[in-house]
Amino acid sequence: MQVYTGKPPGGVPEKNQGMRVVLDMSEGLQGHNITCDNFFTSYRLGVELQKRKLTMVGTIRKNKPELPSELLKMQGRTVHSSKFAFSENATVVSYCPKKNKNVLVMSTMHKDASLSAREDIKPQIILDYNSTKGGVDNLDKVTATYSCQRMTARWPLVIFYNIVDVSAYNAYVLWTEINQQWNGGKLYRRRLFLEELGKALITPKIQRRVRPPRSTAAAASAVQKIQAGPSTHASNQPEMDPVDTGSGKKRKRCQLCPPRQDTTKTLGYRKQPGNIHRGCACHYFHQGIPSFAASLIWSSMEGDQWRHNNDNWVLDLSHFLDYQQS
Repeated sequence: MQVYTGKPPGGVPEKNQGMRVVLDMSEGLQGHNITCDNFFTSYRLGVELQKRKLTMVGTIRKNKPELPSELLKMQGRTVHSSKFAFSENATVVSYCPKKNKNVLVMSTMHKDASLSAREDIKPQIILDYNSTKGGVDNLDKVTATYSCQRMTARWPLVIFYNIVDVSAYNAYVLWTEINQQWNGGKLYRRRLFLEELGKALITPKIQRRVRPPRSTAAAASAVQKIQAGPSTHASNQPEMDPVDTGSGKKRKRCQLCPPRQDTTKTLGYRKQPGNIHRGCACHYFHQGIPSFAASLIWSSMEGDQWRHNNDNWVLDLSHFLDYQQS
């Protein structure tokens, strides 16, 4: 995989970038045909691939200098007509699918001007190109059906998600090719494969855990069930600590929060009047109701942080700010 990160530090655009990418990605291959988009296809690329015993088929842009001018002229061309140009290493066809429309395809695999027997009389070069060009599009389609991608602004994470999706699909193709009878007749075999693949990836990690996670009881129970199964690490693991599910604390709704917020907070103040969480108490304190806020936070503050002012007990602001920051 090669990631395009923009222009080089010098700011000079790279020349023949498409050819370099294809040559790098096909390093070590022999006896294959490579289907290219018009960004990559060129005569020089076809010659270099032939040196590696590879062939090439791909659409080519009209501004390439190696194209003869006769292939670019559209005046007087009939619909479904084809023009061919041959060289020692490559063949180029100009096909007219509709009026004033020109499709240019270059191939180092075809050496003749064969046409199909279809109604549109397409050249064999274009038919072979159409039959192989959809590999990337089809891969994008199937990986989008079952994907692990999540919204993120970090581009390395986006690349990692793509690697996981493509690797999982490649594993599915290899598995079903070797085990063709696996879940035969089911239309959702890939989903079943991904479920088993995910379990196979996380099970060794769970079995190596010393303690279950401090989360919900259901998650901890699932971890304990997996750890209780046959494992080589089970005999060496110490006894697990009980899971703290936080069931001893009561959670109630705040009486001051708007209904749309629907705030639920753990209430642990001994002298707190009603169900009001600390955020609302701090809000009312800053709104100029210190006595009300003080009564809410009384149990969590020390007594020396209160002072007597005009026969009223109010909270010292400096102590309150120190408490809020802590």
